[in-house]
Amino acid sequence: MLQLVYVSSANPAAPCPTQDILTVSRRNNARDRISGLLYADGGRFLQALEGPEVAVEAAFTRIQCDPRHRAIVLLSRRIVDRREFGHWEMAHRAPGADAASFLADVQRLTADASPDVRGTFEGLVQTRVLA
Repeated sequence: MLQLVYVSSANPAAPCPTQDILTVSRRNNARDRISGLLYADGGRFLQALEGPEVAVEAAFTRIQCDPRHRAIVLLSRRIVDRREFGHWEMAHRAPGADAASFLADVQRLTADASPDVRGTFEGLVQTRVLA
């Protein structure tokens, strides 16, 4: 099973409400047997995708062509023996939401991920919470 992790910036010229992204992603990922975690804060996306290699590669190609993303950087591409994200989740911090609770949610969602992937998510969240 393939796992990809990427980071991108949201394109202000092509805004899309987080709920719309979540709705479409849940439908597509269920269809394609992809799981993972998407962190979205309105300015950045950090996503782990895992599942059948062909499906994950196709999803990443769609993301690379999506005008809502810019400056996409692939952080890791690796084969995993088991799903590190057992189900699809989206971590989203609404304006004014408690930062500590949000970080705790991300830590819970990444608990079974490799230390590198977990650190990537926690590091970005901590940086964005402090900004």
